[in-house]
Amino acid sequence: MAWSIAQVARMSKVTSRTLRHYDSIGLLPPAWVGDNGYRYYEKEQVHRLQQILLLRDMGLGLDTVAELLNGKHDQLTVLRNHHRWLQNERSRLDRLAGTVARTIAELEGGDEVKLEELFDGFDASKQERYEAELVERYGDGVKEHLAESRQKLKSWTRADADQFMNEWQEIARELGALFTAGTAIDAPETQELIDRHHRWICLSWTPNRESYTGLGDLYVDSDEFRANFEVNGDNMAEWVRDAMAHYAQTRL
Repeated sequence: MAWSIAQVARMSKVTSRTLRHYDSIGLLPPAWVGDNGYRYYEKEQVHRLQQILLLRDMGLGLDTVAELLNGKHDQLTVLRNHHRWLQNERSRLDRLAGTVARTIAELEGGDEVKLEELFDGFDASKQERYEAELVERYGDGVKEHLAESRQKLKSWTRADADQFMNEWQEIARELGALFTAGTAIDAPETQELIDRHHRWICLSWTPNRESYTGLGDLYVDSDEFRANFEVNGDNMAEWVRDAMAHYAQTRL
């Protein structure tokens, strides 16, 4: 039995674009490609996809996932590491539940929660991975931007954090509308919205031409970032990246 790429995407909750990316890097080739150019997957490929998603959920990079599935790493060692990760994750979720409970108590009229307590239990290791990836990609000069961001965030209140995330959600909705409408990346309305995105980024750190372009690349290359750009079963990460690159070249 075989399933089309669209069927596999629906079953696995992975976008067709991601499946095509996995094929292009040799991580998950389809069983065969039809005369119509569509990819088809059989049980072997579906089982491999399940393993890929499990390993990605552990925070492993695609290179490491490929090496593991191709027999270059000991699976027992990886499973033991995964077990330790799950135990740590359980502890983190317990702290996160406590954080939510304290916030509920504050909203109900209890004592005010300190800003740092609002983020107790959130995944600091994920932020560390983002920062390490940025340094690896763009060199030590990125550390100055990261330090600037941390310094700015120290003074934020909960209202500041909420406003920051609400602004991003509005920007993302408007970007999705332009993308769905087929608007060109250099159209005035696109570039004005990208300018709003740039000003939003500047609330936490100030990117120059190179780093703003690099941020667009990261939106495409990182699966975790790409997930933020899903629009009606498609993904606009490449479109946003290209619009950001045009903005950087023409305005920064």
